[in-house]
Amino acid sequence: MLNRIRGFTLIELLIVVAILGILAALLIPNAITAIQKAKQKSTMKDITVISTAVTDYVTDNGVTPIQDGQYDATAVFYDALSPFYVKVLPINDQWGNNFMAYCGTACDGNYGISGAAGDDFVIASYGRAGQLEAFSFDVNDPEAGLFVVSQAAHFNRDLVMWNGSWIRAPRTAATGT
Repeated sequence: MLNRIRGFTLIELLIVVAILGILAALLIPNAITAIQKAKQKSTMKDITVISTAVTDYVTDNGVTPIQDGQYDATAVFYDALSPFYVKVLPINDQWGNNFMAYCGTACDGNYGISGAAGDDFVIASYGRAGQLEAFSFDVNDPEAGLFVVSQAAHFNRDLVMWNGSWIRAPRTAATGT
């Protein structure tokens, strides 16, 4: 008997390619969303770390360190917090954009905050887009800034913590549900 090696037919190859295409179309968007959610949650963790360091600084000094906007490793804000209050102070969010920090009266006018005192502070990330969102905090409805991530555009929203509380963040992360 003669053994014959048989290859795949064109139709079999086309079916396999079609199945792979369908799987890729289903899986790639989910993978991209999962990556963005991970970046968002990690950025929120970094904001919490920065806020905790500022809170500890205020506990010891009565006022926040001086800061009005983005900072780097040479800023007074960075030197005031690192390495005593936090070993390494995060400078950039997970999308590579600078964190924003407003301390004391520099909080006024940012995100609708007014009447800030020496121990007030705001820590923010401009989200994936890296651009300031037109969000204004409403003291009469503090949960109005919380949102549900239901589409890719929601990763562009700012993440904002004021005095250790989220005023702009995904609802599930902010409420623990």
